[in-house]
Amino acid sequence: QVRLQESGPGLVKPSQTLSLTCTVSGPSLTSSSFYWSWFRQAPGKGREWLGTTRHEGSTAYSPSLKRRTFISSDTSKNQFSLQLSSVTPDDTAVYFCASATVKAFFTISDPAHYDYWGQGTQVTVSS
Repeated sequence: QVRLQESGPGLVKPSQTLSLTCTVSGPSLTSSSFYWSWFRQAPGKGREWLGTTRHEGSTAYSPSLKRRTFISSDTSKNQFSLQLSSVTPDDTAVYFCASATVKAFFTISDPAHYDYWGQGTQVTVSS
């Protein structure tokens, strides 16, 4: 059983850095059987992939957000984190962490390919 829980500030000021943490219960982040990712969903829009990390520390980012996104892991706490810099009100969304088991025909950016989700956390960018 995989459980994911997001945590972090719900309000961030424009130009600052949004920082969220996902705590994983169940498998270890060092397991090669999973992908660990961040998504977000703004009002009236679909779920947007932000980036992914793997057991050995490799990362992949959405091309449109790559310059502002950083994903890291703390294996001692079984947590992985998202940092999104220089935020604007357009970054207001519900942010989710998600996990996918390694499988054939996997599309890293497709939320339909993910098996486990956190409940999501609302982040509002406002002064």
